[in-house]
Amino acid sequence: MTSAARPEKPRQSFWGLFNISFGFFGIQIGFALQNANISRVFQTLGASMDDLPALWVAAPLTGLIVQPIIGHLSDRTWNRLGRRRPYFLTGALLAAVALLLMPLSPGFGAPLLFAAGMLWVLDASLNISMEPFRAFVGDMLRTDQHSAGYSVQTAFIGAGAVVGSIFPWLLEQFGISNVAAPGLLPDTVRMSFWFGAAALVLAVLWTTLTTKEYSPEEQAGFEGAPKAIDTGEQVGALARKSYGGAAMWIVSGVIVLFVVGALDLGKEMLLLGALLAAYGILSAIAISLSRRGRTANMLSSIVGDFAGMPDVMKRLALAQFFSWSALFIMWINTTPVVTQYVFGSTDPASAAYNEGANWVNVLFTLYNGVAAIAALTLLPWMSRRFGQVTTHIINLLLGSAGFLAFFLIRDPHVLLLAEIGIGIGWASILAMPYAILASNLPQAKLGIYMGLFNIFIVVPQLLVATVMGTIMNALFPGEPIWTMLFAAGALSVAALSMLRVKSALPDNGAGQYRPAA
Repeated sequence: MTSAARPEKPRQSFWGLFNISFGFFGIQIGFALQNANISRVFQTLGASMDDLPALWVAAPLTGLIVQPIIGHLSDRTWNRLGRRRPYFLTGALLAAVALLLMPLSPGFGAPLLFAAGMLWVLDASLNISMEPFRAFVGDMLRTDQHSAGYSVQTAFIGAGAVVGSIFPWLLEQFGISNVAAPGLLPDTVRMSFWFGAAALVLAVLWTTLTTKEYSPEEQAGFEGAPKAIDTGEQVGALARKSYGGAAMWIVSGVIVLFVVGALDLGKEMLLLGALLAAYGILSAIAISLSRRGRTANMLSSIVGDFAGMPDVMKRLALAQFFSWSALFIMWINTTPVVTQYVFGSTDPASAAYNEGANWVNVLFTLYNGVAAIAALTLLPWMSRRFGQVTTHIINLLLGSAGFLAFFLIRDPHVLLLAEIGIGIGWASILAMPYAILASNLPQAKLGIYMGLFNIFIVVPQLLVATVMGTIMNALFPGEPIWTMLFAAGALSVAALSMLRVKSALPDNGAGQYRPAA
């Protein structure tokens, strides 16, 4: 006698998808304000250009630490607010406090130190909010709506990036002062941060108040959902591991530290070496705890889950690594490329340079706007028509073509066409990998796996910020245009690596990819 099939989750309407992801609009406003203005804040408070990378290290480091921890905890949480909502509401409130206090840094005794501290609080808080939102979509939606759900979330990411990036400029158009006395922040920056704090809290509150999470019992009743978190397999496998792997991580970290010193690489590479060694030490501790039967701890669970990542996640991780390498190359180098090759100046004090820098803001606004539109229209259609994996391959190649255009085009207006390809690729990077993961990962562990997936965003940032500079100085000194060729190549490699994901996940005919039986 066979048991009755379990029901699917209810299908969400457009407004259901809207409510589930609207909070991400506010979170992305916070990220956009941070990305566009923090260097300006630091320099206003006395930081030199050489100080900026070390001050900025909060961004990748907090994401690397916070997201797996929050993912682990949110998988195991259930209270009056639900499973994920307690975390993204708490993170939003903490981030709002940091946004309110950051512009007041000049009034404190050590303003630069205070601002750096606020950046750590801000980035950690935004990560506390962001990670559960990724898992929240997978929790709330049936499998055949994952592509649509993450596309709507990507649309809000693009829209939030546009609003957060352009808001200081808009305030200036309304007569708000964009200059200030030395050591003080302009009114446009201060008011933008305060606006961002309000927008962040209101957007996250909207999602919190308009959605109701499924209880653990309800989740267990849906098709394909496990009844409870099973950590025994990963932790058991961890206990059977030798210490050799942990030792290799430690040795790798020591080698990186030695190479950084020998080749005089960037300071951020010291952090990478330290992180590799630290992971090796933590792995050894986790193995020791597991061998002694002490498995009910966060460290063993997180290390066990990382070591035992599903194959689909490992394959996607390679594509994610190269995709985000290309993105960080773009964010770091677009301004010097456009000002030098399109506007003909490398002097930051010249009118031509500043005209080019302003045009970069237009380019970035366009690709974020394209991403928002593509996420709502193009990605869902392509996913239904071609499947998630093929959709991602096509869009990564479009992004690669956009980067290649920077290497060839010298007309600023024609460069707008390049941003269309980059915007479509950006939308796909933000949506498709997460839709594929949500369709293939254990429901009860979406939080921790989404958090661990963030590692393959952080590590490229650390590498690009250091190794790329060394490569350029050695091979192409004074010629930043070559970085765009590297970016185009990285996205092409990401597209090729997605072929491995497709071969492992047969199409079921509905645009969704599931593990082979």
